[in-house]
Amino acid sequence: MQSVIPARHLLLALAVVFVWGTNFVVIKLGLNALPPLLFATLRYTLAALPFMLLVRRPQVSWRNLAVYGVLIGVGQFGLLFIAMQRDISPGLASLVVQSQVFFTMGLAMALSGDRPRLFQLVASLVAAIGMVVIALRTDGSTTLLGLLLVTLAAISWAAGNIVNRSAALAQQAKGGEPLNMLAYVVWSSAFAVPPLFLLSLWFEGWPRIVQGVSQAGWDTWLAVLWQSYGNTIFGYGAWAWLLSRYAAASVSPMALLVPVFGMAASALLLGEGMPGWKLLAAGLVLLGLAINVLWPHLHRRWAR
Repeated sequence: MQSVIPARHLLLALAVVFVWGTNFVVIKLGLNALPPLLFATLRYTLAALPFMLLVRRPQVSWRNLAVYGVLIGVGQFGLLFIAMQRDISPGLASLVVQSQVFFTMGLAMALSGDRPRLFQLVASLVAAIGMVVIALRTDGSTTLLGLLLVTLAAISWAAGNIVNRSAALAQQAKGGEPLNMLAYVVWSSAFAVPPLFLLSLWFEGWPRIVQGVSQAGWDTWLAVLWQSYGNTIFGYGAWAWLLSRYAAASVSPMALLVPVFGMAASALLLGEGMPGWKLLAAGLVLLGLAINVLWPHLHRRWAR
């Protein structure tokens, strides 16, 4: 694995995190017409089709694909869309959902029996203080319910990461090719569609579904396409391609820019306010993420 990323591939990584960050503004625009669970259903329907006809199914169990699809499709994005309809601003949503890094770390340690290292505890504490600042200063644009729903979405994302990692390790144990992450995302997306649609029917109702589709304009459908093809197909595909060619320590820190792009886009395009407390909370969460991601890399350099 190469550790130095050339400029053209660095620009590709920046394009991915730009898409992932600005995606929160796109979600908000799509929710202006579509109810959240229907929006998520459409996203995953288009992410699965027609690509399932073009990409070979990854050599992992159907159960693994189904569990990952439900955790990410229903647990992560279903809850995130519900929260973003009226209970949390796009900028803060892009920040809070990144707590999945710490939940992923905690779940991995719980399953392996490992103890957290000092830098991981420090990183978690710093980020947790930032989350407390958000919880104490919730306002009309962000409620405690919204914060709770996005935190649950982050936990679902973390659980999905563990399921995905188990698939990758099983593939590695077989001695075959590395797991094709794009194919994995495409095929697992199909398993998110039925539960999302049934939940949409149950909670949102057929009349609201029909109303949402009939009222959706070109901007709404562009938001759906951005979700399916920009965020899912391009984002995951390009990111997996980068990780297959360069050291994870060189690629992964780029993800720290996702909430930066998310908050900046929300402020510029939607007029989300950025008072001092919100910037303080963002700084603390980002500092915690940075410590967790960058410390092992820096420690190895210093130890040489």
